[in-house]
Amino acid sequence: MTQFPPPGAPRARIPSPQQPPPSYPRIRPGLWRRCLWSGLALWASTALAVQVSGSTALLPTLVLLGSFLVPVTFVLWACERHGRDLGVNVILGCFLTGGTLGILGAALTKDLLLYPSPRMFAVLGLAEEAMKLGALLFVLRRQTRIRGLRAGLVLGAAVGLGFAAMEGVGYAFHAAAGTPGLDLGELLETEILRGVPASVGQGLWTAIAGGVLLACRHPNGRFRLTGTVAATYLGVALLHTLAESTHGIAVWLVVRLTGGEPGRRLFTEGYIAHPTEAQQHLFALLSVGGLIVVALLGLAWASTLTRRDPSWRSTP
Repeated sequence: MTQFPPPGAPRARIPSPQQPPPSYPRIRPGLWRRCLWSGLALWASTALAVQVSGSTALLPTLVLLGSFLVPVTFVLWACERHGRDLGVNVILGCFLTGGTLGILGAALTKDLLLYPSPRMFAVLGLAEEAMKLGALLFVLRRQTRIRGLRAGLVLGAAVGLGFAAMEGVGYAFHAAAGTPGLDLGELLETEILRGVPASVGQGLWTAIAGGVLLACRHPNGRFRLTGTVAATYLGVALLHTLAESTHGIAVWLVVRLTGGEPGRRLFTEGYIAHPTEAQQHLFALLSVGGLIVVALLGLAWASTLTRRDPSWRSTP
């Protein structure tokens, strides 16, 4: 027998079918800004504490903060801006999977290639970009609804920045443990170099490749390997190769500009024996400047793609 509520009793509120309750975690607006500035403050405070105390107990904290600050800030921005339609779980999955698979592929490739050379950097660029695109395909293999340039740019950047975060941790620990004693200056220089221009570059290259890949995706979710996708992959691999080669190119240019005799061994060895103070400053300028130039090339390429696609300017 059906029982009805007594007259005057409050009725249970039924969710409106036009406004279903959201299934994604709510991200507070502007959280990524607070994360960026508070993270910078914590990183600087930790570096000061290490400098004053000389203790190595804070080194893991310093390394993790410096390596993950920029990538995590981007993930928070992506979740706030695009989490509604892409899904926070997909964005985080791309970030974590890209970092894990990308760094494994890079480690295996570097073990097979014995010494720095143009061939090594070319193979490394092709292998790492292939691993990052493979991570993107793995995460989206069952997400047939996700396609289009905007989704590919955001999720590709998440994959690339996840890789950059894990790679930055490796470089920072190598800088901390690779020399006798604690060279805090070299560690901070490595974290700044890998944390900003290198991270931006890694995110941009995979964002470009992912954007073109998902723009060519079928409505049924099947990925297509078109000529445009292949050409884009080779292009971003070339940018990756240029970025990896900036160290050797900077060494060669320093010797060339300071009146020395540059040779091929300078590029493969990657250092100058007994450099002067002027050579050290010039090398820092050229190596960082080279990374910035490559990152700007990637940014210009990504901007060209967004200008051609009107869906990027629409708010999800």
